[in-house]
Amino acid sequence: MALLVITDDCTDCDACIEPCPNDAISIIEGLYIINKDLCTECVGHHEDPQCVEVCPSDCILPDPDNEETPEELQAKYESLQSAA
Repeated sequence: MALLVITDDCTDCDACIEPCPNDAISIIEGLYIINKDLCTECVGHHEDPQCVEVCPSDCILPDPDNEETPEELQAKYESLQSAA
């Protein structure tokens, strides 16, 4: 699996922000950014990444430069939960 990235096709609709259970999506200097340290692709919360499910422009794609295994995503989820 690869972590997610928001492409230039983003329409700035804000649909992806609220469903993210890890608050991994933010707007920085007018660009929607997914924080790789917070994104678990919804592992531990949902079966599928919620940002991808709600994106009307299909602009949230796997980032081949940031791949993590399901086990790494689960460990990140558990780490985030224990820090909360």
